[in-house]
Formats: sequence, structure tokens, C-alpha cells
Amino acid sequence: MDSYESVLLVKPEVYVFNIPPRYSNRGYRAADWNLTEPQWTGRMRLVAKGNEVAIKLEDKNTGELFAKCPIETYPGVAIESVTDSSRYFVLRIQDDTGRAAYIGIGFGDRSDSFDLNVALQDHFKWVKKEKQISEEPSAPSLDLGFKEGETIKINMKITKKDGSEGNSKTKGKVGGTSGLGLLPPPPSGKLPAPPGSSPAGSPSHVPKPDSTVAGDSWGEFTSAQSSASVPQQSSTNANWVQF
Repeated sequence: MDSYESVLLVKPEVYVFNIPPRYSNRGYRAADWNLTEPQWTGRMRLVAKGNEVAIKLEDKNTGELFAKCPIETYPGVAIESVTDSSRYFVLRIQDDTGRAAYIGIGFGDRSDSFDLNVALQDHFKWVKKEKQISEEPSAPSLDLGFKEGETIKINMKITKKDGSEGNSKTKGKVGGTSGLGLLPPPPSGKLPAPPGSSPAGSPSHVPKPDSTVAGDSWGEFTSAQSSASVPQQSSTNANWVQF
């Protein structure tokens, strides 16, 4: 996919000047230009496409391109500051055939030239950082998947209804037995009393044999006991053996 063109900076007014040839390496001076009569006035746009950046001078009304200055490095030969002012620069413009020429540009406000400096510096810092990242060896990817035969152990705490915590693991034996437990005690916590017995703490009542019957002293005791009504067992103690 082709990179799209992004706009880094727009200045609505910039002045273009014809500049005399430079006969020495001392640099360009804006005082040598005819600053009162610019050759062209229009809009400046600083645009980037991928790592490439360029200054475009366009008509402020129609947007028609007047000149284009591709910039490979900054500072560099494509754009140079003059030696006697911070508001003026020398651009090396190029056409589609590759022919190049040098022109002078200037801004009415020093803040406009400062913004151009900062935008160019930020762009080339970004290009340098991207190059460093691309040259760094990529870190090996981590394989976090389970290998064949690998397992995972999880300990879970389970909260019971009474609020206590227990482990999810279960034991094969309970209380040292083979899994068979004793029946719980009856609800009262005591064994049921046999029928006919007196409550705890009171003397038991045993019927005395009638002294008038000499030959069968146990007969009346038997009849008296058999005639006594046996209380019916409650359904809750149906499983208990009567003593």
C-alpha cells in the first residue's frame, strides 16, 4: 500500500526572491537581496510521504504549484539559513525533469521561520528513530502453549455453607475407616427408654405379687404388665430396636 501524504506545516504567506550567485563559501546574506520587491508571494506547505519530505510553494487562492523543494537532510544543501537573519532561507528547487535552481524565501514573522525549523527537525528525528528500530534484531517470540503431556494443577478453595473453607481435594477414607461410618445418634442424644420404664431420676415402680396367691406369684405380675398400654413409637425412632 502506498504511503499517503501528510501535511506537517502550513504558512499562508511566504515571499520568494531572486538571489545572486554565491562566489565564496561564506554563506548567503539576505542583505544582498532586494527585500523590498519579492518576485512572488504565496503559500508554503511542508508535506511528508513516508520518509520523504518537501516544501511546496503554492498559489494561495488556486493551490497551483509554483515550486517544489525536496529535502533529504536538515541542515543540508536543499535548505540553508542565511548568515544575517533568522527569517530567510535559500531553497534548492527542482522540477520533474530534475533541473535545479536556487531561490530565496522569507517570512514576515520570526515565529514562522522558527516553526519551519522545528517541523523539519522533528521529522528527521522521527526518520532516524524509525531506521534504528528497523535495524534492531527482532526479539524471539515466546511459545506459551502447552507441550504434549504437560498438565496444569489448580488449587481451589471452596466455601461451605457454614462459612468455613475446604479444599477441593477429597480423601478416599473417612476417619481411618474404609468409607463406612457409624449411624448418627438420635436427635435427643440419648437412647430411647424401653416401654414401661420410669423417667430418669424417679424410682422405678415394680408391681408386688399378691400374697394371697401362693402358687402363682408371677401370674399377676405378668397380667399386670401385659395389661399396661405400650406407648406407640414415634416415627422418628422407627429404625431403633426396642430393648
